[in-house]
Amino acid sequence: MNRSSWLLRGLKFALLGILFVAAIGFITMSLWNWLVPDLFNGPFITFPQTLGLLLLTRILFGGFNKSGRAGAWSRRRRMMREKMESRMASLSPEEQEKFRQKMHATCSAPAWMRRSAPEEPQKVSV
Repeated sequence: MNRSSWLLRGLKFALLGILFVAAIGFITMSLWNWLVPDLFNGPFITFPQTLGLLLLTRILFGGFNKSGRAGAWSRRRRMMREKMESRMASLSPEEQEKFRQKMHATCSAPAWMRRSAPEEPQKVSV
């Protein structure tokens, strides 16, 4: 592709990003100004204050991971699964079954939440 199409694509991406942030900011400001003053006697906030509030909540609760994507969670989950599979491969079949039973006993749902296993159909002998 030529350079002008990449530039145009980049500008479109930047414009959509700015519109997305503006829309989220406007929605957040509208909800805040609708709910907080009536419910908690809080102040009304302006659009720049809303953007600052969104950035603050991102820093406090979302964090800024190195990748910046939700894919970091899937990579971490895949790494843990591979680590567990390699540990299980080193165990004998009896040890694996013993481990599964222990994990099921300690990590499964409480007894009152467990689904009962479907009963096998009884064979009728004639």
